[in-house]
Amino acid sequence: MKNILLLSMVILVACSESKKTTSVQGSNATQFLSESGTDGYKRVLTQRMFDFPTDHSSHDDYQNEWWYFTGNLETTEERHFGFELTFFRFGLDSTPTPRQSQWGASQVWMGHFAVTDTEGEKFIAVERFSRQALNLAGSQMDPFRIWLEDWSILGNGQNISPLILNASSDRITLDLTLETQKPPVSHGNGGVDEKGPEEGNASYYYSLTNLNATGTLRVDDTSFDVTGLAWMDREWGTSSLSPDIAGWDWFGLQLSDGREIMYYRLRTDDLQSSPYSGGSIVLHNGGRISLSMNDVVLEPLQYWTSPETSATYPISWKMSIPREGIELTIQPYLNEQELNLTVRYWEGAVQVNGNQAGRTLTGNGYAELTGY
Repeated sequence: MKNILLLSMVILVACSESKKTTSVQGSNATQFLSESGTDGYKRVLTQRMFDFPTDHSSHDDYQNEWWYFTGNLETTEERHFGFELTFFRFGLDSTPTPRQSQWGASQVWMGHFAVTDTEGEKFIAVERFSRQALNLAGSQMDPFRIWLEDWSILGNGQNISPLILNASSDRITLDLTLETQKPPVSHGNGGVDEKGPEEGNASYYYSLTNLNATGTLRVDDTSFDVTGLAWMDREWGTSSLSPDIAGWDWFGLQLSDGREIMYYRLRTDDLQSSPYSGGSIVLHNGGRISLSMNDVVLEPLQYWTSPETSATYPISWKMSIPREGIELTIQPYLNEQELNLTVRYWEGAVQVNGNQAGRTLTGNGYAELTGY
């Protein structure tokens, strides 16, 4: 369950082709995720057997999708960094008419790139937008490639991995090679992850939860050789948030015993958990244990208020999965990991400590907090 919310700004960029728009804060961007403009696009209604690496590429017959990479990296001196690199595609017209202008496009793209420098106490986040025209952005399968100007994901032949990430801005540059240690895991029911009771309000959702990462990272004027673990989330569909959803809290945790936990809580307007909240425990062999709203208890432990936006986020959590005997405490590497971009949200590197039936668990991961 990743950033449907962020796609609202892709809609705004598209709308600005014909009329001026104003910036929208993440706290009220959900108003743009209505059912308008979805005619002609496929909906997620049936289970899907994912096909790799084909499903890494885009699915233009659905209105929206994203490629979401996060990870925790270290240098040989154990200096810690977190990173986020995301690509979003949004369809503007399911049956586009041919245009003479080379600028004409039926798809628009958005990207976010952020780095957490724990020792340097820096959080740097940048964004970019472009249309799928003039080779500015797009997707191809043979060979697999996703690009947004000079940001890209590159594949290798007919294999699921390695995947190569490249992104650069004035202050940060990332060049990583990712090798998966587990097969892809599908979430929800047969890859269908429902977000609400409305027909088709769902996405196809799979993850690569254990990716060995090697490469280089630049922060300002210093470059580092880094290694670590990364996570890839993939979703696509034609859907909107239910009217009563105010935001969500998402966690992707990589534990010291070789398992991973993905869980998201959809929050309603009255601060309750939607029954469509859910997730997965990914086992050592790649098997999956499904998690429902009733399986996971989340308790905020610490709040942080942004000095830039005055938004208050619950950045430290206790996560309990009673049926598995799991008790975890989730703490941010830095409090200040708010992406104050066109859409505002908190997403950052976290560390995990806890136990399962008295056995110590540690780990790293990422958390995403929207709608605050």
